[in-house]
Amino acid sequence: MSLRPALFFQGSHLALLRCASLLVPRRQREEWWKEWQSEVWHVRQARTPEHGVWWSVSWQGEQEVAAFCLGAFQDALCLRQQHRPKAVPLATTMGSAMQCVLFLIGLIAVSYGLGLLLPGVQRELQSSPYRDTKNLMLIQDAQNTDDAIPSISTEQFGAWKSQRQKLFDGFAFYRVEREAVSWPSHLPMTLTVAHGSSNLFDLLGLDARFANPEDRSRGLLQIILSDEVWKNRFGQDPHIAGAVVRDGLREAMVIGVAPSGVWRLPGKVDAWVLEPETEAPPVGLGFVVAHLKPSAEHDRWGERWRMSSLTPHSGAQDFLCVSLAERTHRSWGIFLFTIFLACLSLPATTSLPLGEYRVHSHRLPWSTRLRRWAFLGCKLALLLPVVYFVSLDLAYLRVTFSPVSSDYIQMVVSFSICLFGLRWMLRDQRQRCPVCLGKLTHPARVGEPSRNFLGWNGMELICVGGHGLLHVPEIQTSWFGTQRWLYLDPSWDVLFTESGLASVVDYG
Repeated sequence: MSLRPALFFQGSHLALLRCASLLVPRRQREEWWKEWQSEVWHVRQARTPEHGVWWSVSWQGEQEVAAFCLGAFQDALCLRQQHRPKAVPLATTMGSAMQCVLFLIGLIAVSYGLGLLLPGVQRELQSSPYRDTKNLMLIQDAQNTDDAIPSISTEQFGAWKSQRQKLFDGFAFYRVEREAVSWPSHLPMTLTVAHGSSNLFDLLGLDARFANPEDRSRGLLQIILSDEVWKNRFGQDPHIAGAVVRDGLREAMVIGVAPSGVWRLPGKVDAWVLEPETEAPPVGLGFVVAHLKPSAEHDRWGERWRMSSLTPHSGAQDFLCVSLAERTHRSWGIFLFTIFLACLSLPATTSLPLGEYRVHSHRLPWSTRLRRWAFLGCKLALLLPVVYFVSLDLAYLRVTFSPVSSDYIQMVVSFSICLFGLRWMLRDQRQRCPVCLGKLTHPARVGEPSRNFLGWNGMELICVGGHGLLHVPEIQTSWFGTQRWLYLDPSWDVLFTESGLASVVDYG
C-alpha cells in the first residue's frame, strides 16, 4: 500500500487550519472551521488538478494552498482581538472614577497642609505630652459649665493637699494673670503668666529645654518661658537658662523653655512662675490638677465623673473630675460624634437606594461588580479625612478662639460637611455607569407628564461607553419609584466606536 503525496499535503493543510482554529473564540470556533475547510477545498480544486500518475505533485499549487492556510492564523487572531472582552477603562472619560478619587485626595492634601501651618491644629494632631494622661485629672466646680473659667479657691487646694487622700497622690495649682515682665536692657512686656505650685511641671511630666538642675537650687523664684515668647521676645537665645528677669516686683530666674504645644490645660500661657513650697499659693480662684493613685479603681467611672468633697466654708460640694486624656483628644471625640449624628440624619434628608439594576444578558465579571462597590467605599474612606482636617482648620484658624468656641465650631462644621458629603457620595454613585464608573451624560427628556400612568416620564442619561441607559422618573409611582439601569447589548457597539469603549461581553 502506498501513500499518495497529494493526500499528505492535504492532511498537513487541515492540521494548520485546526491549529489556527484554537485562536478563535470558542463560540465561533465550529462555524469558522466549516467556512475555512470549504474555502481550502475550493482552493485545492483550483490550484492542484488531479494527475494520472500517483506520485506526480503540483508543487506550485501546494505552495499556494499552504500560503492560503497560513493566512487563517491572521484571520483567527483578528477575530479574537475584535471579540476579546475589553478592559473596563477607569480614566478615559470626563468625570471618571479616577478623577473623583484624585479630587478627594487633593482635598485631603490641601486641608492637611493648611493644618500644618496653624499652631492650634498642630497641637491637636500631636500626641499627648503629659505623663500618665489617663490618670491626670482636671478638677473644677461641678456647677461651672465652662472649664476655661477658674473655679477652685486656694483654700480648697490647701485643704486637699493637707488631707490624706484615698484617690489622689498629688495635687498642683495654678492661676493665670496678666503681668509685666522685664529683662535687663529690654523694655517691659505684658505677658500672660501662670502662677503655679512648684510641682506643676513635675506632676504633668513636662521637661523644659535648656534646663540646668543647679538653677533650681539657688533659692530664687523660678520662671519657664513658652516657646513663642522665647523666639519672639528673647531672640531664641540658647543661653537663656540662668538669666534673671523681673516679674512685677519680684525677681525670677529663667530655668528653661517649654516646648511648643505642650500646654493643653485651660488658659493661653506665655510663662509659668513656679512658686516655692515655703510660700502660699497665689490667692484667688484657679485650676487644680490631680493625679490618681494607681490602686484607685476608677476605670469604671470613665474619663469624666463627679466627686463630693468637704469645703473650708460651705460643707460638702460636688466637683467634676475630667481626665486630661479627654482634653487632649477632644477633637477626635467630637469628630466621631458628628459622624454618628450625620449617619442618623442621612436617611431623613436623602434617599439611600442606588436604583434598580436589572440582570445583564451577559453576566458582568465579578471584578467589574466588585470595582463598583470598592469605588463607593473608597469615596467614603477619603471623605472622612476631608471632614476631619477641614473642621480642624476652621475650628483652630485663630489662636484667640477659646477651647469652647473651637469645640462648637468643629462640631457644626464637621456635621455639616459630613452630612452633605454623604449625600453627594450617594448622588454621585447614582449618576455613574455600573460598568466603567464614568459619569453619565447627554440627558434627554422622555415621555409626557399627561401620560405618566401609561408610560414612564422622566430623564434619560447615557453612558458614553455604550454600556447602558439610566432612566430617572420625574414623578415616583408605585410601578416606577426609583431610577432604573438598562444594559445595552454588543449590537450597540458600532455607535460608540469613537469613544474607544465597548460593552463588556463574557467569552469562553
